[in-house]
Amino acid sequence: MTAPRFWREIPNRYNLIGTKCENCNTYYFPPRVVCPPCRRKGVIREYEFEGSGKIVTYTTIFAAPASFTKMTPYVLAIVQLDEGPKLTAQIVCDPSEVKIGARVKSIFRKLGEDGPDGVIYYGTKFTLA
Repeated sequence: MTAPRFWREIPNRYNLIGTKCENCNTYYFPPRVVCPPCRRKGVIREYEFEGSGKIVTYTTIFAAPASFTKMTPYVLAIVQLDEGPKLTAQIVCDPSEVKIGARVKSIFRKLGEDGPDGVIYYGTKFTLA
């Protein structure tokens, strides 16, 4: 299997796809096969998130690993999606514009390069709404 095909076959890599328990209306990202509160009573369904939320907390990275030095300074944040789950993501904007509680929306961007051949992989980042 080629690298691009491998990445395309991970649905939550290119889309914010998680799961929702139909029993208790709890959302999960990344996807789960079992709802911890409901256990066997839970009915888990695939769910595509809207991609909007707010910044819970963040940090600005000035000294990055070698593969990310071209992006510095950049912002990493914990984003709480409107549906409830929290995830760590990069915020694409001027670091001075980021504030706790700021509204964000998902965007599709280059995440990095892998291996000596520089295979590019893409995924979800966020920008200020």
